[in-house]
Amino acid sequence: VRMQIGDNQEHSASLGDGPVHALDLALRKALQPHYPAIESFHLIDYKVRILDGEHATAARTRVHIETSNGEKSWNTVGVAENIIAASWEALVESFEYGLQHNA
Repeated sequence: VRMQIGDNQEHSASLGDGPVHALDLALRKALQPHYPAIESFHLIDYKVRILDGEHATAARTRVHIETSNGEKSWNTVGVAENIIAASWEALVESFEYGLQHNA
């Protein structure tokens, strides 16, 4: 994961139990030094649904993530033709929402 946070260029990588877990860990590693509240964010639920099944493996995928900080919970969604891209979108939105509304 590579991102710009203020004047800092962050680059992090992680191994996980699958690609989505690895993305979650890498994103946390890059963001947590700048946004310590992220440590309290925990994934509660992760659901995947195919939106247009007639397209078979080319179908758009919707990923729904429920996250909690121990006091509040929130839901985010990512949609893409690629399950990893949809998961990334939902993860990023989860962190953004959590930081804006719960930090």
